[in-house]
Amino acid sequence: MATAHAPTASEYIVHHLSFLTNKKQEGLVDWSVFHLDTLFFSIGLGLLAVFVLARLASRATSGVPGRFQAAVEIVIEMVADQAKGIVHSPESRKFVAPLALTVFVWIFLMNAMDLIPVDLLPMLGQAIGINYLRVVPTADLNATLGMSAAVLLLCLYYSVKIKGLGHWMHELFTAPFGNHPVLWPINFAMQMIEFVAKTVSHGMRLFGNMYAGELIFMLIALMGAAWAGTFGSGLLWIGHIIAGTIWAIFHILIITLQAFIFMMLTLVYVGQAHESH
Repeated sequence: MATAHAPTASEYIVHHLSFLTNKKQEGLVDWSVFHLDTLFFSIGLGLLAVFVLARLASRATSGVPGRFQAAVEIVIEMVADQAKGIVHSPESRKFVAPLALTVFVWIFLMNAMDLIPVDLLPMLGQAIGINYLRVVPTADLNATLGMSAAVLLLCLYYSVKIKGLGHWMHELFTAPFGNHPVLWPINFAMQMIEFVAKTVSHGMRLFGNMYAGELIFMLIALMGAAWAGTFGSGLLWIGHIIAGTIWAIFHILIITLQAFIFMMLTLVYVGQAHESH
């Protein structure tokens, strides 16, 4: 009878980097491509953000605000100022500024899931029969590229809305090198490359930083696991606590900065969609 053994370091990392999927395939749909944990946490955190901000808005006072209301008002003013400086159309800002605020808060909450101890939620999941669970949606390339693709669609919408379909199509073939017919294919190819490069880099930047942060937390957790498995030296356990605390404090800056960068690039790309070449 085989005995259970503790996972090796590589098995531990691979297990924690595996997504929760449905292996069944029904008809033409391969359900294994859907990462259920990413969908659950991203949608859940989005609903949580909407609920908290809606409650705050309903209880906001015009007098001396509480600490939480003051913090939210600072964030709202920051986003509004950035939107005003980048998107010069007041009509567009009525939608774009709240969108930027939503993007910032949503991504911040998804990034903040990285601060939860690595093994806590996966262990709770295993207790109810969930063998794989990744809790940081922004460490999933599907999620970050999905958000950047949504920003691309928004930019295309504003390009057509602000410039008109005919003018926008004219720009696709005449910018950046001129309107000579010989240059049309080159201009069009450059425009497509620009769209693809901006979309991919937008999503990859967020994914890369959060994936790296998640991996570092796993490596730090292995220090504690090594001490628990050998009991050879308490230095490993002390090092695990110190390293985890230092990295968590530093990571607060990273999760905030990455949410801010994604929001700013969203505003920049939407602002560029309003400009004519």
